[in-house]
Amino acid sequence: MRSPKLAALELRRFGRGKLPRAALAALLLLPLLYGALYLWSFWDPYGRLDRIPVALVNDDKGASVAGKKIAAGDDITKGLRDSDTFEWHEVSAAEARKGVEDGTYYLSLTMPGDFSEQIASSSGDTPETGALQVRTNDANNYIVGQISRTVFSEVRTAASTKTSRSFLDKIFISFSDIHGATEKAAKGADTLKGGIGKAKKGSKDLADGLKEAKKGSGKLSGGLKKLSKGAGDLEDGSRQVADGTRSLADKVNGVADKVGPFLKDNEQSIGDTAQLVADSATGIRHNLDTLVETAPAAAKSAHTASTALNAVYKARCETLPLPDTACPDLKKAKEAAADVAQVADDVNTLIDDQDGSLDKLDKNLATLQKQAQALADRSPHLSEDLDDAVSKINKLNEGAEKVAKGTKKLHTGLGTAKTGAADLDTGVGRLKTGASDLDGGMYKLVGGSGKLAGGLHDGADQIPDYDKQDRDQRTQVMADPVQLASRDLHKAPNYGTGFAPYFIPLSLWVGAMVAYMLIQPLNRRALAAGASAWRISLAGWLPVAAVGVLQTAALMSVLHWAIGLEMARAAGAVGFLFLVTACFAAIVQWLNARFGAAGRILVLALLMLQLTSAGGTYPVQTSPGFFNAIHPFLPMSYVVEALRRLITGGGLGPVWQACAVLAGFTVGALALTALSARRKQVWTLDRLHPELSL
Repeated sequence: MRSPKLAALELRRFGRGKLPRAALAALLLLPLLYGALYLWSFWDPYGRLDRIPVALVNDDKGASVAGKKIAAGDDITKGLRDSDTFEWHEVSAAEARKGVEDGTYYLSLTMPGDFSEQIASSSGDTPETGALQVRTNDANNYIVGQISRTVFSEVRTAASTKTSRSFLDKIFISFSDIHGATEKAAKGADTLKGGIGKAKKGSKDLADGLKEAKKGSGKLSGGLKKLSKGAGDLEDGSRQVADGTRSLADKVNGVADKVGPFLKDNEQSIGDTAQLVADSATGIRHNLDTLVETAPAAAKSAHTASTALNAVYKARCETLPLPDTACPDLKKAKEAAADVAQVADDVNTLIDDQDGSLDKLDKNLATLQKQAQALADRSPHLSEDLDDAVSKINKLNEGAEKVAKGTKKLHTGLGTAKTGAADLDTGVGRLKTGASDLDGGMYKLVGGSGKLAGGLHDGADQIPDYDKQDRDQRTQVMADPVQLASRDLHKAPNYGTGFAPYFIPLSLWVGAMVAYMLIQPLNRRALAAGASAWRISLAGWLPVAAVGVLQTAALMSVLHWAIGLEMARAAGAVGFLFLVTACFAAIVQWLNARFGAAGRILVLALLMLQLTSAGGTYPVQTSPGFFNAIHPFLPMSYVVEALRRLITGGGLGPVWQACAVLAGFTVGALALTALSARRKQVWTLDRLHPELSL
């Protein structure tokens, strides 16, 4: 009898009676208990996190920054309550602690009283880090604790980003303020540069003017020195004249009656004396003219220098202030020039304040000269002119006394003027040196102010100036500079879809395992009839393979239409699962055929090894080395990898590799089953009396 007929006979047994039919129906639906129910139970757990009760404690008291009230705790609380993450219960700290302990809440999130204050400290002198407090209890549920760490990490990141945006926004505003202040400073430096340029020209003019003033003051000092010497000589001469005329007058008046004879005897002597007086008056008049001519010019030069210095000082130090090192020198120069002008005025005033006395003095001297000359000329006739002489000598005496007094004042004034002129010359010399130094310093100052203005302009260009839109954009980037540009290739839409490649082969293996609890792995009739070992092997494999096809059809129908499993390659996935169930049936058949009752235990053990090494949950690389070692040698490893590509998409390389591996396992298992069938055609004592039966 051929293998298909033997397989049909084996299945026909389940049509006899209600219980076998029920067993066959249960066998067909058994994979649903593993595949559909398991996947359905946690199909989308992350989509139902809003059903998990979590305690929320907001003890934050808020804070004030730059007059603005902030309440970070209230902001986070509102954001969490508006989200779909967890079922938030706002309670007190004590209630939260008790609830997490007794299981009322899976975990708690607490914002302490100083939370806003710590966040606000980022812009103060002592910045601190604000801390969100999370309390979990793995005794309630370990997975919820793991999920909460991810969720609260996102909450912390969002809070930190918002705080950073506020802090960075202040920094960018400060940049704009600094930019504006630097621009103002640059404009001020430009103005300063222009003013210093003008001051530089003024200092040059000042230096040139003081150079000329130094020449004039030197001339004035020399002229006054000569005048003072001449005035001294004039004073001595005029005093001698006055003394002589007084003695003469006394004598004339005293011995008027005796003069006649005397004059006759001393006419020559009188003539010589009169001639001396005439010559002295001539010398005095000559020096007096020099003083009158020089004094006004010196006063004018001094006033010109003083006026120029005063104008420069007012323009440079009062209207446009110069650096502190320049103005004091200018002030000294101005005051010294004023002193010089005052001295020159004193000399001039000395001449003017005599109410014409100099002119009178000159006239008197001229008169004295004339009269003395006349006396000298008339001396031979003195006796004849005695009466006239007495009168004239008396007048001469009066005039000579006046001249003596005037020349004394003149000499004293010219001495003061000489000293002042010397001081003026020295001061102007110092001023000239200072003005030269000032001119050199102003030259450097012009260059420095130019560099200052250029540097401030360059600095203003380098300091950023952000408007509100640009500031918001930069604040957002700097507050959260690294974004995760996530791109999921062939993304699984939910948790169940991601784990379907793991639970579907599990259910099909269990289906094959239970099927061989009801169906004999080796057909006894064929064994007894001495049929071919291959025929016996196929006869025991085909019924379970056929049942596996039905199991696969039922399982995938429920997963797709009832639970909602969407597959990228649905037809390919179903066809591949037919190969999977055929392979699993062949392997389970061989273990049962070869090892008998112990084979059922081996089937269960092999299932456990495949589940732990297939990498269906965590990557197999995260498992201990033993599971990494057996991973490539077990069929479910290839089934899981292939189903991932067929369900969620991706390259088909792993699918074709899995098909080859499964085909190899299937053929190999059938060959081993045939070998076992050949052995079992020979009856032994162990077969008649087995040590273990299930």
